[in-house]
Amino acid sequence: MELTIHASALPHTDPEASLAFYRDALGFEVRQDVGRGTMRWITVGPAGQPSTSILLAPPATDPGITEDERRTISEMMAKGTYGWILLATPNLDEVFEKVQATDAEVVQEPTLQPYGLRDCAFRDPAGNLVRIQELR
Repeated sequence: MELTIHASALPHTDPEASLAFYRDALGFEVRQDVGRGTMRWITVGPAGQPSTSILLAPPATDPGITEDERRTISEMMAKGTYGWILLATPNLDEVFEKVQATDAEVVQEPTLQPYGLRDCAFRDPAGNLVRIQELR
């Protein structure tokens, strides 16, 4: 059996702000943009890597979710504890400087972790944690 990870999803609360973060700050290309207003599903991914994508989706739109669950998800997103993703780059300092130059919230500047990885972290406009580690 052969499987690949094609896409992972992160919620957005403001599709234009999320699009600006992933496209303009991180340099991802937009592959699909479906829907209108806040009900948009936007697929982005790194240029030159068409088989890897992030789906930016409206939160808690599954019809099976209860109002309590919807409220809990919204509260977790507001605190920045709901979604996160781990990215990697060979030049962490260059990426950090580019993203920091935008309005992105810096959670952690480039740091060598005790377990041997050097990484940094931002929050996207929806509160998702975007951790970026340096490839060695």
